[in-house]
Amino acid sequence: MTASANGANGSNAAPSAEEMKLYELSQKYTAKPPSVSDPMASATLNAKERVQDGAKSKFLILWAGYGGLLFAVRLIEAGLASGPEDIRFVDAAGGFGGTWWWNRYPGLHCDIESYTYMPLLEETGYMPKNKYVTGADLLEHANRIATQWKLHDKALFRSSVKAARWDDATQRWNVEVIEGRGPGEQSRELKLQSQYVLIASGILTNPHVPKIPGLESFSGPLFHTARWDYKVTGGSPDDASLTGLEGKRVGILGTGATAIQVVPKLAKFAKELKTKIATKKGWQRERMLNLDTYLTDAVEEGQENLVADGWTEMPAYSAVLGSPKYPIVEPTPEKIAAHVGSLYQLDLPHAEAVRARTEKIVENPETAAKLKAWYPTWCKRPTFSDEYLQAFNQPNVHLVDTDGKGVDSATANGFVVAGQEYPLDIIVLSTGYVTPSIGGGSPAVRTGIEIYGRGGKSLDDKWQNHGAATLHGVCSNGFPNLFFAPLSQSAQAANNVFTLDIGAEHITHIIEQAEARIGGDAIVEVSSEAEEAWSLEIMKRAGWFATVMGCTPGYITSEGEAMRQSADPMEMAKKARGGNWTQGMASFAKLLEEYRAEGSLQGIEVAKVAA
Repeated sequence: MTASANGANGSNAAPSAEEMKLYELSQKYTAKPPSVSDPMASATLNAKERVQDGAKSKFLILWAGYGGLLFAVRLIEAGLASGPEDIRFVDAAGGFGGTWWWNRYPGLHCDIESYTYMPLLEETGYMPKNKYVTGADLLEHANRIATQWKLHDKALFRSSVKAARWDDATQRWNVEVIEGRGPGEQSRELKLQSQYVLIASGILTNPHVPKIPGLESFSGPLFHTARWDYKVTGGSPDDASLTGLEGKRVGILGTGATAIQVVPKLAKFAKELKTKIATKKGWQRERMLNLDTYLTDAVEEGQENLVADGWTEMPAYSAVLGSPKYPIVEPTPEKIAAHVGSLYQLDLPHAEAVRARTEKIVENPETAAKLKAWYPTWCKRPTFSDEYLQAFNQPNVHLVDTDGKGVDSATANGFVVAGQEYPLDIIVLSTGYVTPSIGGGSPAVRTGIEIYGRGGKSLDDKWQNHGAATLHGVCSNGFPNLFFAPLSQSAQAANNVFTLDIGAEHITHIIEQAEARIGGDAIVEVSSEAEEAWSLEIMKRAGWFATVMGCTPGYITSEGEAMRQSADPMEMAKKARGGNWTQGMASFAKLLEEYRAEGSLQGIEVAKVAA
């Protein structure tokens, strides 16, 4: 039996002792596997030259997924990094790939078309074999990039970052790292020095484990989809024959983007010819922008739909991405209500079509009714499958609907929902990731790194006391030569690689121009006036995101945090500062292009590193 539970517990209260216990438990089920038990890690060694304590680099890139690779390539292409010690990566994985390293579950595919999602296709000359490629293809592409730009010897894999501290005397960052060298070698603590630190974390960083009382008491195998255990299920990332599940009662908690791939195990994907896609220089960026116009309700009359898939049928997804078609929403009850109402109307045809499809495919009317989303499209990441709904017609597949209340508890034998125990042999947590906007989107909180800038100032303290404060979402005053992947105070796209590349381009430009200005190693820092002016631009757009108030607690709403009202003006202001640009990614990219074209690095203070 495969039981798919729809819903998970959430709470807005301060963590209790029990919740802290469950948090610690979650680390057990989502912990990154040690190199000795990770079959993929043994195939990839750390940098050939053993990195010494105190080793220096110009750029230290934290994490080596697509974001980290984009940062490195843009720096190399700009001529900022060339020598062997110019770039160093640190990543807990055993190789390049980020989320595509850790995720190996059966049926794993990209949910954005590969021609727009896979970075640097034009530069590598590679054309994906399918419109939606497998996880193995995405991992292979990460290594293709690392090979082309000679990055394989520049990484400390199996290594975690404890803290990054700016040294006012040396004008360098000291980064504390625990390095694991693999089987047979002891971990060791290192302090690495770098002129620049680039935090290249994406949005799928920390697997989320729901707060289910008694979860630790379950007696059978339990694992998260982001840490799939083929020893339990049988099969492999290349073989979805899960013979280990035969005769077993398997509970899959969650019905989201991962579950629709896991439940059917395999999906069918149509091929396209290279000649229909890569027709001219700049084709990939054009395609990224084309997709974004459909998602931000900004399609122009006569515009060709280059992607032409389910994503391009959802103009109301602009509720969480923004749209250049609409002005800033005034923060009055009447204006907010009209704004939200218009987006619900925009979403209605698509939402009704999805519900009708569910009713048509799922044979049991009661099951079909439970699978229909009552909330608008933008509340969850949309999912697409030709086999997921059909799976509920199989006699061994049962949907356990928690009616929005989540699982009551877990026992040694299974889950309890609405007072009834469902016996299970294996539990798979298909519960997604911790929202990156946790802690107001603080780069320190979402990556678990202690970051201290000038005078020992804590980045997290700055964020928690005053709210997000950046220029264009990539740098913050008091933290010189520290840059991070855009999240708060930037624009976002459904295609996260697009967001990462926009950020990598902008960061590279700032550093390139700063170093050219002073003719050497630079100290680059946004002024407090510039970040405050940008924060005000973000705050006055906060009304747009009132659209999330009708959503269930989850990834979009920071597990309900975004819906919590506060009478404290300071708390309201902090929440507003953590928002995003609401005119969409194309508008944001144009704004950054105009900023760069102006040429003065307005708001950026540049000084020369002391000899």
